[in-house]
Amino acid sequence: MLTLLQVKNKSVPKLEGLLAPVRAAAERLIERCYARDIPIVITQGLRTIAEQEKLYAQGRTTAGSIVTNARGGYSYHNFGVAIDFALLSPDGKQVYWDTKRDGNANQAADWAEVVDEAKRLGFAWGGDWTSFKDYPHFEMRFGLTTAQLRAGARPTAAQITAAMAIITKEDSNIMKAEDANDLIKRYLQPAWAACKQKGDKAGMQEVHRLANELRKSSGQKEQ
Repeated sequence: MLTLLQVKNKSVPKLEGLLAPVRAAAERLIERCYARDIPIVITQGLRTIAEQEKLYAQGRTTAGSIVTNARGGYSYHNFGVAIDFALLSPDGKQVYWDTKRDGNANQAADWAEVVDEAKRLGFAWGGDWTSFKDYPHFEMRFGLTTAQLRAGARPTAAQITAAMAIITKEDSNIMKAEDANDLIKRYLQPAWAACKQKGDKAGMQEVHRLANELRKSSGQKEQ
């Protein structure tokens, strides 16, 4: 298992150029997911207009599948307010875009757990879009359209402060969440597995209830 520092170092190049609260939220996202035994890597951050045009051409005028409907200047990536992520194997040697993977064996999809953490940090998720769903994508729009951003508009100081306040509020739960997840991993997950092996459904339900109580008490959502 990679250390938290090793996991974070893999994302450093993609964090360069991001707006301060977006970078802070991305860093916290890595930390909070690691606390859940879900190592992740940021695969895309700031993207230049030229890079966006090249990506837009994929599947249209160049080889490959279509991966975006946004031309240069029409993606929030072009303004440093969006990131993409992927799941990492524990040794950091493999990257996954499998939305059903349960690498931490807690009967919940890792992808959904990452999305949950990201939303709590103030990100909007591309998987919630009604048309072209972008499952690895998170962004902070600050109430601005890409047209406004192209015209030079930027988040106000008040909007940035509000975004940082959300991140700071979530920071207060990090240690408690880590403690709760450690207890769940070390004691409740083995207990759940033992009950399952015995066919003890009532026992499984009770262990599940206790795990959710720990999650709720540490500021996490039930599973």
